Amino acid sequence: MAAWPIEISEKSFNDAWPLEGESFWRSVFEMHKDKMEIKNPNIAIGNLEKIFSATFNLANSKGFQAMSLRDLSHETGISMGGLYAYIGSKNDLASVIEGVLRDTIEQISGGLAAYDLEPIESLRAIVYGEIYAMEKLSPWYYFCFMELKGLPREQQQQTLELELRFEGILMNAIQAGVEAGQFISDQPELLASQVTAQLQQWHLKQWKFKLRDIGTQAYAQFVFKNL
Repeated sequence: MAAWPIEISEKSFNDAWPLEGESFWRSVFEMHKDKMEIKNPNIAIGNLEKIFSATFNLANSKGFQAMSLRDLSHETGISMGGLYAYIGSKNDLASVIEGVLRDTIEQISGGLAAYDLEPIESLRAIVYGEIYAMEKLSPWYYFCFMELKGLPREQQQQTLELELRFEGILMNAIQAGVEAGQFISDQPELLASQVTAQLQQWHLKQWKFKLRDIGTQAYAQFVFKNL
């Protein structure tokens, strides 16, 4: 079997982008280590997983704004002093969550240029890749969009820019197809916005599609075929 993105499947994607387990948490550590007192990844990785998993649980149950670091300490079993070795504030947590999403999207979608794909194959990989990635990072995605209003203005702006960045990646892929004579689109910007909205609907309202027995693969196929 060919590797992602030549082979578009959930298995090939997960083989190329293991967005869970030790390798994923190691990448979170690498992103955040300059702001942490703990520099040994072997010590930090397990606690980072505890901290962020507990953050998502508390945000869902009581809201991020109502959550305190004391709540987080109780949920993780890590002392307050121990927490401060990893995070300086709740805003640090929100910043890392947004940063993980941003870097993941840019690495997966932005990295497709290295494969010299035809425009239609590039667009397919962007759509399917985004869906596969956010399936793994669902708590991170949900946090960014559901907690947006309560975040500091700077982080609100960063989250909005994350959406615009992805739309830009889509728009460039559509425009490349138009210029190659493979696509017809008078308004690539609006088409990119429409696709982004369809993907957001899947990520934020999956319960509705589960009631209709629509799975990940079927939805990705629907979005791509209706472009």
